[in-house]
Parts: sequence; C-alpha cells; structure tokens
Amino acid sequence: MQTPTGDVVLDMFSRPLRDLRLSVTDRCNLRCTYCMPRKVFGPDHLFLPKELILSYEEITRLVAAISRLGLKKIRLTGGEPLLRRDLPRFISMLKTRIPDDIELAMTTNGILLSGYASHLAEAGLDRVTVSLDSLDDEIFRSMSDSDISVNKVLEGITAAKEAGLGVKVNCVVQKRVNEEQIIPLVEYFRDSDVILRFIEYMDVGNSNGWSMEEMVPASDIIDMISLKYPIEAVKSTESGQVAKRWRYLDGAGEIGFITSVSEPFCGDCCRARLSVDGHLYTCLFSANGNDLMTPLREGLDEMGLSKLVADIWNGRDDRYSELRNNETRLQPKVEMSYIGG
Repeated sequence: MQTPTGDVVLDMFSRPLRDLRLSVTDRCNLRCTYCMPRKVFGPDHLFLPKELILSYEEITRLVAAISRLGLKKIRLTGGEPLLRRDLPRFISMLKTRIPDDIELAMTTNGILLSGYASHLAEAGLDRVTVSLDSLDDEIFRSMSDSDISVNKVLEGITAAKEAGLGVKVNCVVQKRVNEEQIIPLVEYFRDSDVILRFIEYMDVGNSNGWSMEEMVPASDIIDMISLKYPIEAVKSTESGQVAKRWRYLDGAGEIGFITSVSEPFCGDCCRARLSVDGHLYTCLFSANGNDLMTPLREGLDEMGLSKLVADIWNGRDDRYSELRNNETRLQPKVEMSYIGG
C-alpha cells in the first residue's frame, strides 16, 4: 500500500492515535516475576483457546482499518511474539496493507531472536526492542524464573544488528533486585548503536505484587550513571515519545528513561493496544478492552471497523499514571503479558 495515513482522530484530551501495540500471542517462554509470575501463570494457567485467537488474516484486516486513522508506529508484542508460528509471513502480510510511512517494530525477550532475525528483516520488520534486565546469569535467571542463559539474549541482539534491524534494549529496574546491573548494562551497550532504556517498575496487571518501595526513580538511575559517564538530556522532537532521551557527553550514543511512575507522560500518550483476542485497550492500565473481534467476524467492513475504532478513541479520557494513588493501584487491570508493554 503506497498511500499516506488517513485523517487524524483525537481523544477527549486532543491526543492523536499514533502508536498501536499489537499482541500476537498471550504465551511466553519466560516467567518474569514482574510480568508473568509462575504462581499465577503456572502449569494450570489457561491460555486462550485457538478459536478465541485472531488469525493473521483477521489481524491484518483490523490493522489496515486502524491504520487509516493516522498511525505512525506498529509494534508487535505478546507474550513472546516469536512463539507464534510463521511470524515473518504475517509481517509480510502486514507490510502489503499498511502505509509505507508506518514503522513496524517488535518487542521480544530475545530468546529465539538469533534464529529469526534475518527472516524478520527480509519480511519488512524495521526494529526490535529486546527486554534484558541483567547481564549476570544468576540475576537474569532469577528475574525470568528460567534456566536460560543471558547469552541467548545477547546472541539474539547480535543477530538482529547483523540483519540490519534497529535495536533497542529495555531494562526494568527493581530496588534490591537488579540495581547493580545498571552500570554493567551501560558499559556493555555504550558505543554499540544499541539504545539502552531503563524502565521504572510499574503497577501493571494484578499479579506482580507491585509496591512503590520497589521502584527506583529514573532520576536516581540518571545520577548513578552520570557519576561515571556524564550524560545530558536531549530535547524531544516527537510528541508522545515514551522514553526521555539522553546522550553521553563523550559521544558514545544515546540512552533512554521511561518514567511512568515518577514523571507520568499521560498528557501526550498516543498509544492503543490490540489484544490477540481482538480487544482494543486505550491504556496499559485498563481493566477492560473494547471488543473488535465480534463485529469483525460478523462481517463489518474495514471502513466500518475504522469508524468503530475512531469512535472509541474519540471517547478516550485515560490518564491512569497521572491519577495513580492507593485506591487506583488496587483497581483491576489487564495483565501486561496479555497486551504487551
């Protein structure tokens, strides 16, 4: 598809819909303690049955309809997206139906990435964001609740770079868990063309037992890094940017900080999330999504689907992080593993 994106839709706070996070599976091959803790997502957990999972053809129709509304980015998520069979084929399908100016990215834990990177790039993927919370095997295995070595993730990052994909690395920092890994990660990715981003531990979902006391503010991380490697803020050139951009004063590249807790950025949030069972969520902290699977399967055409999503977005007034307090933290929320980050 060669045509540009369509008309911009605005929510109740005049925020456009620019970024779509697209879950292709609710399954994952790790059990990270802050996302899919084994006590909840253990052997008895019921994942979605096949009949409640959108086919690639159905997802493509929905995304084509939503892309009419001014999208600039689409990010494939999960669970772990590389667990879904034939993902490169799906990426190729998407590329034929979305405008050329939409960036197509993917978030992954990197475990399977080394075997897929070249195929993803050939299919048309632009960039990957890899989750990596530690370079230390013991800490990595503890946080991911797995017996997998961190070397598998590092091999995936190398393969992605060699395939020509842009690469970002996300690290969730938890107090007294992986704080000591901040500087080793900085040193590993400086001068590497990989943008490292530190994420404040957030109260997503209901299963991770989140506590404010476990959150390390980005300002503390910045101070820690600056003592060894001076950095300065970079003025944002893009509305709705998730990470605050900084750069090393010695020219070793950029680094980012995602401050959803200490400095909420709801004011220009332009992201929607589509679950693999066809529900549209207008906030990461939503309790319920808007059902798009039913009208899709009942035969609503792409123009109708586009109008349906526009109407949902027009009525959006979410700003959870700005309103976060003791009461809101106890409200039910969709699990991050279900709709991606």
